[in-house]
Amino acid sequence: MKQIKRGILSFAAVLILWQLLITLTHVSSALFPAPLDVVNAFRELAVNGLKGSTSPLPLISHISISLLRFFAGYLAAVILGIGLGLLLGSFPTIFSYVNPILQVLRPVAPVAWMPFIVLWVGIGNIPAIVIIFIAGFFPILLSTVSAIQNLDPLYHKVAQNFGIRKATYMIKIALPAAFSQIITSLRLALGTSWIFLVSGEMVGSQSGLGFLVMDSKNCLRPDALLTVILVIGVLGLLLDTLIRLIEGEVKCR
Repeated sequence: MKQIKRGILSFAAVLILWQLLITLTHVSSALFPAPLDVVNAFRELAVNGLKGSTSPLPLISHISISLLRFFAGYLAAVILGIGLGLLLGSFPTIFSYVNPILQVLRPVAPVAWMPFIVLWVGIGNIPAIVIIFIAGFFPILLSTVSAIQNLDPLYHKVAQNFGIRKATYMIKIALPAAFSQIITSLRLALGTSWIFLVSGEMVGSQSGLGFLVMDSKNCLRPDALLTVILVIGVLGLLLDTLIRLIEGEVKCR
C-alpha cells in the first residue's frame, strides 16, 4: 500500500509541476501540450482514433497489436535464450567457439537489422517481432550461460552420485539454482525489448504504438504524441510489475 500511495503522490506532483510550467511560461500548446490537452487527446484516441491518421483503429486496438507483437518476440527470446544458455553453459568448450561470434553480434542495435528484415519478410508484424526477439535474446542467453558456468560444483557432484541424467540435472537442479541470476536478465531484456518494440513499429508497420507515435508526428498533433508516449511508459511499468510478481511466485514455489 505504501508503494501505491508514494506512486500516486509522485504522479500528482509531476502533474502539478507540469501545469505550473505551462502556466508560468505561457508556452504554446503546439510546442508542449498541457495536461488537459493530453486528457482530451487520450479521450479522442480511445474513442475514435487519431483524426487524420492513416489508420482508423482506436488506441486499445493499437495497444493490443503492440502487446501481441511484444509477447511473441519476447517469449521466443526467453525460450531460445534460456534453452541455448543451458546447453552452452553445460559445454564450456563449445561456448568458447561460439562466444566470439555472440560478442560481435551483441553490440549491434536491433534496428540496424531492420533493412534486411524488411527486404526478407516485408512489412507487417514480423519485422517488429524479430526486432523484439533480437533485443531480448542476447542478454538472456549470455546471462544464462554465465549463471550455469558459475554454479557451485557441489550440485553436479550430488547429481552424479545419485545417477541423475544430464537433461534432468539441467531442468530440475541447474535451472532452479541459477534462477535468481536468470530472472534478472529477463527483467532487463523485458525493458530493452519494450523499447525496441516502439522502434520496430516506427518502420514497416501500419499499426501499433510505435506507428501511432510517427502518425501523431506526421499529423502535427503534439497532444496525441505525448499521450502515446505516456501510454508506452505506463504499459512498460505494468509489464515490469508483472514480471516482478512472476519472480516472487516462482521463488516461493
